[in-house]
Amino acid sequence: MNGPEISFNFAPELHLFVASEHRAGRSTVVTDGSSTLGHVVESLGVPLTEAGRLVVDGRQVAVSHIPRAGEFVEVLGVERPQRVPGAPLRFLLDVHLGTLARRLRLLGVDAAYENEDIGDPALATLSAKEQRVLLSRDRGLLRRREIWAGAYVYSDRPEDQLRDVLARFAPALAPWTRCTACNGTLAEADKDSVQAQLEQGTQRSYDVFAQCTACERVYWRGAHHARLEAIVEDALREFGGAAA
Repeated sequence: MNGPEISFNFAPELHLFVASEHRAGRSTVVTDGSSTLGHVVESLGVPLTEAGRLVVDGRQVAVSHIPRAGEFVEVLGVERPQRVPGAPLRFLLDVHLGTLARRLRLLGVDAAYENEDIGDPALATLSAKEQRVLLSRDRGLLRRREIWAGAYVYSDRPEDQLRDVLARFAPALAPWTRCTACNGTLAEADKDSVQAQLEQGTQRSYDVFAQCTACERVYWRGAHHARLEAIVEDALREFGGAAA
């Protein structure tokens, strides 16, 4: 680039996206004189999904702002809880976030998940079509213009991923109301109506069942229930909601 020189300061939570020279207070960047501030921020490594307010010389500007020589730009982090206007809060997770998807569904959060790699363009298009917040650890995917909304998942540990998403978006929690396999809604099921899908040991040991209204998978409080209940109780304790 060979244009106006501007100064940047990135919020601490954005330092993982930028080169080391932009992590310690004010740093300078030479722009091309025509690119928008949003383009410059992304060129420095920060997906716009992770940038909050852009403040130039003390005043907030839009991503379409064209930087001028000598301006000082502060790139703030996303304010939490983050409000997503225009649609019920729903998520779409990429192929690498299957455990997070199942845990969100366990808590009753609408979380669509692609268990095959359908490609970035298809994921972005689906996000826009269904107005879902796209969750990913792929920074390139989050830079695609066609996504409706998106968020970077900062950790590779499912328990931390879950806390991060719940803290950032504050979705309403309704545990035990969604199918962890397909994201459909659960309904109470009479034992006789699901008996053909149960093994003999399950038939003898359990009397309370739920069934997915979409894929017809049957649920009961089996051997893994205590572990799942701990996940639910921890989430409700920290983020609120009411157990179903």
